[in-house]
Amino acid sequence: MLDETLVIWSGEFGRTPMFQGKGKEPGRDHHMRSFSLWLAGGGIRGGITYGATDELGYHALENPVHVNDLHATILHLVGIDHQRLTYRYQGRDFRLTDVQGRVIQEILA
Repeated sequence: MLDETLVIWSGEFGRTPMFQGKGKEPGRDHHMRSFSLWLAGGGIRGGITYGATDELGYHALENPVHVNDLHATILHLVGIDHQRLTYRYQGRDFRLTDVQGRVIQEILA
């Protein structure tokens, strides 16, 4: 099934390993600069790790990927050219990857 099914596991942001705040329910800070996600099947090359962060998981140090690149890659894997998926609204062309986004060829099978 994984030949035809793309599995994506992700959160909306990263988390620091340290506690933040005081009181009864301390939390952990958000990462605005880095987060991890997991892709499998559907054309993704298996058994690889792409990219790396610093020891706190805060700054992307190796192979940073913009969310537009992720979207372009997902669209490519489901058979949609992100550059052709354009619609006009209020006189401007829009697409899910805006004016950026590249397919991350290095993670494709």
